Amino acid sequence: MSQASFLNRQGLHLRPDPARVIVRPFKPTTEPRDLNPTDKMRANHIVDRVLALSSEAVAVQLADVLDNFQGRHRNLLERFETRADEMEDAFATHGVFSKSQRQLVGAYFLSEYSFEASALFNPSIVPHPDQSGAPKGGLRFIISLRGVGEGHVSSLTFRTGTIAADGSLAVDPTARLASVPRITDRVSGPDGDRVELTFRPEEDLSERVIFPITESQSNGIEDARFVKFSDGDRETYYATYTAYSGRAIRSELIETGDFMSFRLTPLRGAASHNKGMALFPRKIGGRYAMIARQDNENLYLLYSDDLYTWEGGGVPLLKPQFPWEFVQIGNCGSPIELDEGWLLLTHGVGPIRKYSIGAALLDKRDPSKVLARSVEPLLRPEPSEREGYVPNVVYTCGAMRHNDQIILPYAVSDTFSSFATIRISALIEAMRR
Repeated sequence: MSQASFLNRQGLHLRPDPARVIVRPFKPTTEPRDLNPTDKMRANHIVDRVLALSSEAVAVQLADVLDNFQGRHRNLLERFETRADEMEDAFATHGVFSKSQRQLVGAYFLSEYSFEASALFNPSIVPHPDQSGAPKGGLRFIISLRGVGEGHVSSLTFRTGTIAADGSLAVDPTARLASVPRITDRVSGPDGDRVELTFRPEEDLSERVIFPITESQSNGIEDARFVKFSDGDRETYYATYTAYSGRAIRSELIETGDFMSFRLTPLRGAASHNKGMALFPRKIGGRYAMIARQDNENLYLLYSDDLYTWEGGGVPLLKPQFPWEFVQIGNCGSPIELDEGWLLLTHGVGPIRKYSIGAALLDKRDPSKVLARSVEPLLRPEPSEREGYVPNVVYTCGAMRHNDQIILPYAVSDTFSSFATIRISALIEAMRR
């Protein structure tokens, strides 16, 4: 059996597109690490070579660059100048750049990066903060996705779409261009840097790419689990994600109200040194709550008073019980509030490292109590979904309720993403109590 009878796969796929590119810093070395003395010497050799060109030659070279790249990016000359300014600390003392020289120098310290050339996967879904234009009886949504490009560096990208009253799904066309945000604030602290980012209003949501910025993220922003969080009259979108430095992992938090401005903050406490944390969509008993895996095998319930500090331990919640999850289990996004309790989607790892998606139902008032659990997976890789970068994997970072259905975006073999819908009543009925 490849799936539960109450789950319907949708004929809708989001596949990686290598033509979508951003411009990112090039030092020449790997951002965001600092330049070493050899790198600085190479950087200054480039400056010297540009300064040795005549003004006419500079103009010709700059025109050639624009002829090649202007239609692929927004505000390219402005980006060149900004990049030259960012590099000034690495440059030796030099004469004053002309405007064209500054622009040409900046171009030498940027490179194009195809941020989803290899994969577009591990999605999560939330209602769009702007519901204008939503279909009658339906809603607009935002999908977050993990894009992977050269060097297996992961970044965060987005799509928008709609759910109709009958539960049918549509994803909006993707913008041709892609952009990274401006860093509007950066504060260093004992746990790492907190950064604030802003995109331009004219940039479509599907244009916006959050690429690694800090040292802890330098090799990837991975598996964002977005949730719409309600605290009284205030609603905020949060996402926990895994920051990967190339040597270590840690959990960090994204906050946004409009998906235009974002704050990325390192989490504190022993629990933050693990991955796969998922925040409840509201406080439980006046405290923030998370589902997390602390031992690479089981799931735990954690509480915090301040959202940013998560100590280890917690309440043991779920452990591998059925053959399809004997290796380990983990969460598949934030719990979803139902009348019957908290629906927690899980992933289980079985023989030959096969990933499947299951579910558990937690008590609404006391989520440490497990009310029911799926004996068999809701979703397993079908034969057509087994091949990819990591074979035999279906995975999600978050689903959403709409009327009597769960809307489940899911990744296929760490390569592309698809969708399924689940009838809530049938799911609850099928779970073992």
